[in-house]
Amino acid sequence: MPSKEISTNRPGSGRTPRPATRRRGTQLEVALLDAAWAELTEVGYSAFTMEGVATRAKTSRAVLYRRWSNRSSLAIAAIRRQTKLAVVDIPDTGTLRDDVLALLRHASARFGEVAGVFSFLIADHFNETGMSAAVLRERALAGEPTAWQIVLDRAVARGEIDPDVLSPRIASLPLDLVRHDVIMNRSSVPDKTLVEIVDRIFLPLVFADRPRRP
Repeated sequence: MPSKEISTNRPGSGRTPRPATRRRGTQLEVALLDAAWAELTEVGYSAFTMEGVATRAKTSRAVLYRRWSNRSSLAIAAIRRQTKLAVVDIPDTGTLRDDVLALLRHASARFGEVAGVFSFLIADHFNETGMSAAVLRERALAGEPTAWQIVLDRAVARGEIDPDVLSPRIASLPLDLVRHDVIMNRSSVPDKTLVEIVDRIFLPLVFADRPRRP
């Protein structure tokens, strides 16, 4: 028997019937993560279920479980998507200070939008999985390293940064401090604090002309 075309148009509407399209690949994953985020913000993590997300996304639980093994991994993926929605224009002001401040302001705004959901997620998530807040923060709010690394590499090339002291922990310190502040205060970081992170903490650690230890 030939397959029938399924139309979303009502009889007599005068519109040409169109076959239903099936979401696949990236389009499907984006729809699932958007549905998961909507569910998280509406009901919270304590009432967050795979079934609720599936219903909201108009799909089946099996589709979700093929991508995420449990509600925890789905919630983390949904938060990560929210922090990465905005396109990051890599600043190139000619100075490390201004480049870093521009990226931190962007990161603070993005992290601030998910801080409320994330703060309520921590306790329930720990009780369920035993995952510490630090590990959860790293998985859910991990920033895109490319723009940050490009800014640091440019500063090294200009001779602003001493590459010998730029360990992974020091390199990530400004972003780590911003994420911590966002989670603890459940809001974006005040600009005065961002300036302090850059001027009083980060730059004195990495500037090439800083006094060296004997």
